[in-house]
Amino acid sequence: MDVKELLNRYAAGERNFHGIALPKADLRGVYLGGVDFARADLRGANLAQASMNGANLCQANLQGANLEDANLSEVIFSGADLREATLTTANLNESDLSGASLCGADLCDASLHMASLSAANLQRVNLSDAKMSGVRMWKADLRESDLSGADLSDANLSEANLTGANLNATDMSEAFLTGTIMPDGTVHK
Repeated sequence: MDVKELLNRYAAGERNFHGIALPKADLRGVYLGGVDFARADLRGANLAQASMNGANLCQANLQGANLEDANLSEVIFSGADLREATLTTANLNESDLSGASLCGADLCDASLHMASLSAANLQRVNLSDAKMSGVRMWKADLRESDLSGADLSDANLSEANLTGANLNATDMSEAFLTGTIMPDGTVHK
């Protein structure tokens, strides 16, 4: 299936594209709300400014994909591969990224209000200036990540690993930090 066929079938009402293979596809600015891309291969795809609110991308491969400024609110990304993906200024509010791998991804200035990143691999991720109030990051791996200027107010970071993370000017007011490994390696009580 190519991009044109996908868009035609979507326009005709089809939503189930489970396991579709469209690596490096150009889907810039498309509307695919509610689409089922579970286990899809979208490595290196360009989804900049796409709108996929409410979509299912569970266990999808989006390694190196461009999702800059995309509307990804309430999307299920659980177990997805988003390593080295670009998600700058993306809207990920209330999305489920639990267990996802985002190593080396760029989420600078992204919006993740009330999102779930529990047990996600966020090593070396750029989350500078990200808006993450109320985010759930229980047992998330944030080693060597840049959280400078991020809003983590009311976030649940219980048992998260922040070893070597940059927390310069990070708002952590009212954050839950029980058992969190802090940047200097100490465990918060």
